[in-house]
Amino acid sequence: MRQATELLSQYAQYHRDRRNIVTHFIGIPMIVFAVGVLLSRPGFELAGWHLTPAWLVFAPLALWYVTRGQFMLGLAVSAGTALMLVLAQQFTAASSTAAWLGWGVGIFVVGWVFQFVGHYYEGRKPAFVDDIIGLAVGPMFVVAEWMFAIGWNKPLLHEIERVAGPTLLRDLAHPARS
Repeated sequence: MRQATELLSQYAQYHRDRRNIVTHFIGIPMIVFAVGVLLSRPGFELAGWHLTPAWLVFAPLALWYVTRGQFMLGLAVSAGTALMLVLAQQFTAASSTAAWLGWGVGIFVVGWVFQFVGHYYEGRKPAFVDDIIGLAVGPMFVVAEWMFAIGWNKPLLHEIERVAGPTLLRDLAHPARS
């Protein structure tokens, strides 16, 4: 299984335009929240815990995040995802079936609109088109970018930039990179 450094470096190659990265700060949390909403039904009780399909998906994903060789990053992504799922579950509990489905699908679509706008600026297709694991790496990338912004793990940032190059603002008048 690939480590966070390799996964983030590969993902970063599709995300060098700063505008694309900013749209991911909005779109990816929206998508995670929407998936949490959509997977919050049906719920069931198990040993005193209210579980939903969202938590059944979350558990192995959180384990995957913390075992990619960057434990603090994996813990931060897992905590952020868990928070989104708690909020989604609370939102869903107070919603009718029509509202649950409408809001879940609506937020999901708007999140993807942000993603595709970002990739317009990037001039490249989303990373998951070439490697489906990019769907799981996206939240890790966003959390890593936030952590880099506050000074965390500069060696990881430098390795990602060594492989993928620095961030930039692509000139939209010129052809996109391949």
